[in-house]
Amino acid sequence: MTKVIYPGTFDPITNGHMDIIERASRMFDHIVVAIAESPHKKPLLDLEVRCQLARDVLSHIPNIEVVGFNILLARFVEEQGGQVILRGLRAVSDFEYEFQLANMNRALAPDLETVFLTPDEKHSYISSTLIREIARLNGDVHKFVHPEVEKVLLEKFHGKA
Repeated sequence: MTKVIYPGTFDPITNGHMDIIERASRMFDHIVVAIAESPHKKPLLDLEVRCQLARDVLSHIPNIEVVGFNILLARFVEEQGGQVILRGLRAVSDFEYEFQLANMNRALAPDLETVFLTPDEKHSYISSTLIREIARLNGDVHKFVHPEVEKVLLEKFHGKA
């Protein structure tokens, strides 16, 4: 059984993330959506909120689980029994950083492989950072995130659901 780990902060999870996860679910036996605590990034949403949102919006996919983590990714993948790290690439600008991460993870855990998927082009410009900014400025994010995510963002920024 091939177990793939898809790590990220998912602050919040977007339609681009969901697209990658849905396609990966057809390629791999089991996917762990690994949500990093990442306090150094100062996430908008608490880890438990991000995990619950991911569970809610991905509940239609039978071969995934959502797990929060706060340790070195290579160690987390090993603890989970994963063989592959899945990363998304939106644009060429993502590649250099992701290539560096993949090589570092390989140096830390030589048996790990990293696989890259690109989202459907209709999602290629979506980032969690942009979604947070649009929502903060009271813009419409419904085309970019699941309705549950939109509801949480509206509550967080504007006190309304």
